[in-house]
Amino acid sequence: MLLEINYTKYQDQLSLKKENNKTFLYDPIRKKFLVLQPEELVRQLVLQYLMDDRGFNKNFIRTEMGLRVNELYKRTDILIYDKDYSPFLLVECKSAKVKISQDTFDQIARYNLPLQVPYLLVTNGIHSYCCEMDYEKSNYHFLEEIPFAKNR
Repeated sequence: MLLEINYTKYQDQLSLKKENNKTFLYDPIRKKFLVLQPEELVRQLVLQYLMDDRGFNKNFIRTEMGLRVNELYKRTDILIYDKDYSPFLLVECKSAKVKISQDTFDQIARYNLPLQVPYLLVTNGIHSYCCEMDYEKSNYHFLEEIPFAKNR
C-alpha cells in the first residue's frame, strides 16, 4: 500500500551550508555535516518526519549503522529502537530518481535478517511503503501509515 507522505514540508528544518562550492547537510543523529547527495536528502527529510510527525526521539535513532549480513558488512540507512532499546523500525532510503522495486524490498529484508524488527519502511521520498512483520507466520502486511513511537 502506497503511503501519502509529503516529506518536502520538512525541508525548511534542514540545516545546509556551502563550503568550497559544495553543499553540506547537517545530520542531527550523527551530529555532523555531510555532503548533500540525493539519497542523503531523502534520509534527512524522512528523519525529520519520523521525529516531528511520528514522535521518535533522536536518542533512539541510528543512521548508517553497520551490521553483518551473511558474512558481509552492510549499513542501515535508519534504524529506530523502542524504549527498551529493541530494534523497532528499519528504514531503507533511496534517491528520488530510484524506483522502489522488488530489489529494494529484497535489500531491506536481507538487512533485517539479524535485526528482526517489527516494522520495515522503504522510501525514495516520493513513494513510501511500510509493512509490519509477522515472524510466527513468516509473512508481512502493508500498513496504511507508519507507526508512532512507543517511547513517547
